[in-house]
Amino acid sequence: MFTGIIETLGTVHEIREEGDNIHFTIQSDFSNQLKIDQSVAHNGVCLTVVALNENSHTVTAIDETLQKTNLGNLKQGAKVNLERCMQMNARLDGHIVQGHVDQTATCILVDELDGSWEYRFKYDASKGNVTVEKGSICVNGISLTVVNSAEDEFSVFIIPYTYEHTNLHEVKLGDIVNLEFDIIGKYVARLMNKN
Repeated sequence: MFTGIIETLGTVHEIREEGDNIHFTIQSDFSNQLKIDQSVAHNGVCLTVVALNENSHTVTAIDETLQKTNLGNLKQGAKVNLERCMQMNARLDGHIVQGHVDQTATCILVDELDGSWEYRFKYDASKGNVTVEKGSICVNGISLTVVNSAEDEFSVFIIPYTYEHTNLHEVKLGDIVNLEFDIIGKYVARLMNKN
């Protein structure tokens, strides 16, 4: 489990393909504190640490993960939002995030406002996922509040701290982001579809 509160930005140091899998070696401020077999969210995708170096860690994304997320688009030098798993005795500052990306979305608006930024994302509504005005959404692993919710798109407003300390400042029109919809909303939508 995660909270969607990004701890640090990592940098993709090395990308190595092996069959359908891709091994990503990420340099970060907390790589030296990780352990083998530990779960870490990378742009909102829960991946297992499989190797460690002094200031980097390696994770493996299988084909299923690469097909459903934006990880396959990563290049060497790309910035990645990182969060270690939640501690049960800690505050839940964001919202409950599983690290299981539901689908991707395309950035269709980046608008710099007076002291904040508006981002608008479009997604495939046929997959059954929904957003709710003032509800939670996880974009590239970041816990955000939905505004201007529509059937297949939504906006979020970003404060300067989030803009500077996550990879959202690198997201441009046409870029693909990972979405994890609110777990409570997913259960409600599933129950509504059963009736």
